[in-house]
Amino acid sequence: MSIVDGTRIAEIVSKHESSLLNEWLKLQLAGGYSKYDEKDLRDRSRHFLSLFRNGVQSGDVENIDGGHWGDMRDMLADLSRSRARQGFSPSETATFVFSLKQPLFDQLRAEYGNDANGLGRQTWLVNALLDKLGLYTTEVHQKGREEVIARQQQEMMELSTPVVALWDGILALPLIGTLDSARTQVVMESLLERIVETSAEIAIIDITGVPMVDTLVAQHLLKTVAAARLMGADCIISGIRPQIAQTIVHLGVELGQVITKATLADAFRIALQKSNLTVCKVTAGA
Repeated sequence: MSIVDGTRIAEIVSKHESSLLNEWLKLQLAGGYSKYDEKDLRDRSRHFLSLFRNGVQSGDVENIDGGHWGDMRDMLADLSRSRARQGFSPSETATFVFSLKQPLFDQLRAEYGNDANGLGRQTWLVNALLDKLGLYTTEVHQKGREEVIARQQQEMMELSTPVVALWDGILALPLIGTLDSARTQVVMESLLERIVETSAEIAIIDITGVPMVDTLVAQHLLKTVAAARLMGADCIISGIRPQIAQTIVHLGVELGQVITKATLADAFRIALQKSNLTVCKVTAGA
């Protein structure tokens, strides 16, 4: 697009900004945007038209990554991330831009009248530009959704690895679900933080809820045990079911000096003994 073409489009947008905004809002609200706050939608639309006018005024529409479009990219990025957090789809987000095509084309047609060549050239340029801006919103929206999903996964991992204080100096870490590299890192961080906070000397890692133990899972467990030992805490692994024991033997995994028990209760009993503690029944009436 030449500077002359850009200036002409900017003039048309400026001249008909009020009617463009109203028609554009009608299309957005009719297309399902009624679930948005209308005032917010109007403000964003007005801001978009202002930035659009400034961008085309420069004549630089072949590359929306250029400096003239920096404010527009920021505005669309903010809108896309906001929509992503609210659960809107990429197409719903891109419609914010694409729905401007019809009212803008109507104004171009009214301005150019019988000048078919001029109308065709400007329509093509505006259409291509809005396509680029619309696609940009979908790209940012996708990244925003990926960030939301990653954050939710992180929160779920943290929630699924609680470190419980069973007794003074004795911690328990019940694991449920698959233990992969990412989760192992969360497990180690959670356990080490609690060891420091409580000055615990024993940590019980219960794998009753871990559906499968293979070489990789065993290695992750050993890394966690080694990290705890470096912090001055011994580890006991509980929840060793018969099939898990057979798998570990079959794989040739060497657990070294790590104490293993079938149940959390057995592991807790050992932890009490190592702490020179005991639990006794109190006779009724004594």
